[in-house]
Amino acid sequence: MDLKQIDYFLALAREGNMTRAARQLNVVQPALSMQIGRLERHFGKSLFDRTPHGMHLTPAGRTLLEHAAAIRREVDRTTEEMSRLDGRISGRVAIGMITSAAQSTLASSSAKVAERYPEIRLLVCEGYTDTLVEWVGAGNIDGAFVNMPKVPASLAGHAVLEEDMMFAFGAGNARTFPKRVSLDTVAGLGLVIPSRRHGLRKILDDAASEAGFVLKPRLEIDTLSAVCEIVATTDLVTVLPGVALYRALADRRLQARKIVGPSVSRSVAWVTNPRRIVSAAVTAVVDIIADDLISAASAAARAAR
Repeated sequence: MDLKQIDYFLALAREGNMTRAARQLNVVQPALSMQIGRLERHFGKSLFDRTPHGMHLTPAGRTLLEHAAAIRREVDRTTEEMSRLDGRISGRVAIGMITSAAQSTLASSSAKVAERYPEIRLLVCEGYTDTLVEWVGAGNIDGAFVNMPKVPASLAGHAVLEEDMMFAFGAGNARTFPKRVSLDTVAGLGLVIPSRRHGLRKILDDAASEAGFVLKPRLEIDTLSAVCEIVATTDLVTVLPGVALYRALADRRLQARKIVGPSVSRSVAWVTNPRRIVSAAVTAVVDIIADDLISAASAAARAAR
């Protein structure tokens, strides 16, 4: 078994389709099929079930996937550490980000990574906190930016940011709102917020419950950029963290107010698996993303004063 076979196997396991995997690897399909056949003969076991709907891992294939992914990560890490001896920061970095972070600062952060560290290969997955935490625990990604306090004891959580949730409305909204707004007042308006699968919704529901009422939104949408667009173009309103609002605030398409009596806040943490070494490349990427998130939250907070 060699690294080429491992890479071919991992690509096919990800794609579940010979054509797509071959395209991803930039090889012809017979070459991919030949390497997978060699692996199966090497282990004396079938690694995939071939069906009309695609390729599915057998129990032996799932076992190999776990070990092959670990081998590839360690090879990448070793290559990276050897490059560091020459003063270079390089390697593959795979991280997860919650929606409110990914849809706000990820584009600018990724551009900075590409400019400052041309030898870093960056993979970013967007998802819910529970899913990202699961991926970190399984070793599928190097770490993730998630909502606290959903960090299990088996993982290491590093605080990145704490910010207030803000009441936001379109710049052309017909109503006039005071500089400070209570959450129960917001609840009586046409509210657009994420669904109950979303970590931000749990924060809002918990705050409402403590205040003695239940949120009844008009619309429930998990794509936060869509929430901002809807609020900017209608008389509906929302409650989101500053990081998710700051671009629309900067463009003056939204206005924001502080929520009082009590305030509602959320915390963002960088979560890692303590069994994995955090490389210099991962640290470099995380520093850029964390700085951009903090800057965005600060800018949004100033806009709401």
